[in-house]
Amino acid sequence: MINRPLISPKNIAVIGASDKVSKPGGKVLKNLLDGDFKGEIFAVNPKPVSVKGVSHFQSVDDLPETDLAILSIPAASCPEAVEKLIEKNTKAFIVFSAGFSEAGEEGEKLSEKLTEMVDRANACLIGPNCIGIINENYKGVFTTPVPEYHADGCELISSSGATAVFIMEAAMSTGLRFSNVYSIGNAEQTGVEELLEYMDKNYVEGESPQVKLLYLEHIRNPFKFMKHASSLVRKGCKIAAIKAGYSEAGSRAASSHTGAMATSDTVIRALFKKSGVVYCSGREELITIACVFLSKELKGENIAIITHAGGSAVMLTDALTHRGLKVPQIDEEKAGPLLKILHPGSSVVNPIDFLATGTADQLGEIIDFCEKLDNIDAMIVVFGSPGLFRVKDVYALLDKKIHRCSKPIYPVLPSLINAKSEIDFFLSKGHINFPDEVTLGKALPYVYFAPKPTYGITHLEKIADATVRSIISQSGNGYLAADETRELMKAAGIDVVKERVCVTEHCLQEAVREIHFPVAMKVTGPVHKTEVGGVSLNVNSAELMEAEFNRLMRIPAARGVLIQQMLEGEELFVGAVRQSNFGHLIVCGLGGIFVEVLNDISYGLAPLTRDEARTMVRSLKGYKIIEGYRSKEGVSEELFIDAIVKIASLVHLAPEISELDINPFMANQHQLVAVDV
Repeated sequence: MINRPLISPKNIAVIGASDKVSKPGGKVLKNLLDGDFKGEIFAVNPKPVSVKGVSHFQSVDDLPETDLAILSIPAASCPEAVEKLIEKNTKAFIVFSAGFSEAGEEGEKLSEKLTEMVDRANACLIGPNCIGIINENYKGVFTTPVPEYHADGCELISSSGATAVFIMEAAMSTGLRFSNVYSIGNAEQTGVEELLEYMDKNYVEGESPQVKLLYLEHIRNPFKFMKHASSLVRKGCKIAAIKAGYSEAGSRAASSHTGAMATSDTVIRALFKKSGVVYCSGREELITIACVFLSKELKGENIAIITHAGGSAVMLTDALTHRGLKVPQIDEEKAGPLLKILHPGSSVVNPIDFLATGTADQLGEIIDFCEKLDNIDAMIVVFGSPGLFRVKDVYALLDKKIHRCSKPIYPVLPSLINAKSEIDFFLSKGHINFPDEVTLGKALPYVYFAPKPTYGITHLEKIADATVRSIISQSGNGYLAADETRELMKAAGIDVVKERVCVTEHCLQEAVREIHFPVAMKVTGPVHKTEVGGVSLNVNSAELMEAEFNRLMRIPAARGVLIQQMLEGEELFVGAVRQSNFGHLIVCGLGGIFVEVLNDISYGLAPLTRDEARTMVRSLKGYKIIEGYRSKEGVSEELFIDAIVKIASLVHLAPEISELDINPFMANQHQLVAVDV
């Protein structure tokens, strides 16, 4: 529970304070004083603490009523101190101390005790094992750098204190500014969800910070995260996040293709996509995307690259176009007058290369020219210093053009040594610098093509609910029998291939009267039939069918043989797997063996809208096969979308379903039929 004493305390007590800035309890005092905290500061330590502007107390017992307490004492001493502080009506706690749940069983007991006390007092706890908070009112951290507060700067929430420091250090060198910084550590009571909720509920249009950056190690309440992240994005905020700590380990025990592919990273990407959050894989990417967020909004796909460095232009063009943006060729006739004022050897086709000897005046002419072009939506200016001359006049011109032009201009100023003083001058004007052109070339498309939040837009297909509930309620834990699975699919509106399960040779003759040759024969019992040689296709005679039946029944764990009609078309795949408190992850892709061989999949969290399902389908690398290629007919995209949405609706209405695979669907332009479920 975020409260007023945490955000705007009238006084702050540092428990474990010191007059040595080499200790956390001393450094936080210095940061509070240097940050011009307006309230009283209390230093608690049995030993004297002689710091000007700070009142010293030997113990917590001696303190007056206190709003916020910052604890920098051994973990084992924290519960007793907190208990006494609660008696002083303290309603907010920041615990620097380590040695809690991250330190084993004893630490977990301490965490539980501490959290229980704070909850009972209706107070707020940040940490433990954190570096603290930076906001407009106070700098409650024991680390540096402590960025100057800017109301229009980024808000940062970080599970790791050290990572928060690394992000701030790197970001400040690009000119990125910060407003509020929250290091949540173990997040025993207050996590990212609670902070997003606070930001959402207290959002004031035109005043609240617009950019949120997250470094996360835990998301304990995914639906709360999605609710408030998507709400903030819809209000105009922009959120980018790193989620650390994913691995393949959680998927090793899964028995379905979907379960095996559903890594923690996959689930987090689906969660972020539904929330409208831009996924980042590292600090550099996070910072670059934040810089894009704080630039003028890109409203089209066409980029002009203006540079005096040909190699940089090539790398940047590759990065942009590979991810869907365009670097359109500029008409030579239109560019003729521009070419005349540039040095001989310059190129204006786009990228526009005006050579290492290019001047500020020439850059200004190029920017003005691009500003008037209908087929250019933004400009990236790559301009460093080869050491031949000072480039301050170039950066001064960039300062003016960024303000005056209606189109975004993204400055890439890579000469961090040759032009250090000029870059510092440029940043002092409130600008940002993208020091690496390729990182910008990756980040810009991520932001431009970022999906809009879909959380809360619920679409459920019509499903025979009563039939679904009946099948589920009568089933024990484990795999559904073939006939139960078939009925479940029909209840969900999924077309299923004609089939019959046989356990005797006599049954084969009846099956053929219903399902004409050629047929497919599949062993029932083993889950992964192809791995045990349990599939036989295009069986076209009674003799071959009988021989294959006997072979399949000899496979260990065989219970019978499934006889199915043979269908022609492309093989597609849809699956679902329950992911703890995240709900169900829906996965789609090309079917058959290609699910594992190519791993060309797309995913989303149930329930799904048709637009979400369409985005999933069109993001597949094999989408050309679905569309149709050369003279080969494709499949019905709308039927595929129908199936994805129906499966998402089914598992949303029947959360007991742990794993579900339909692999393959056989699909063509006219039908999409589940062959193996």
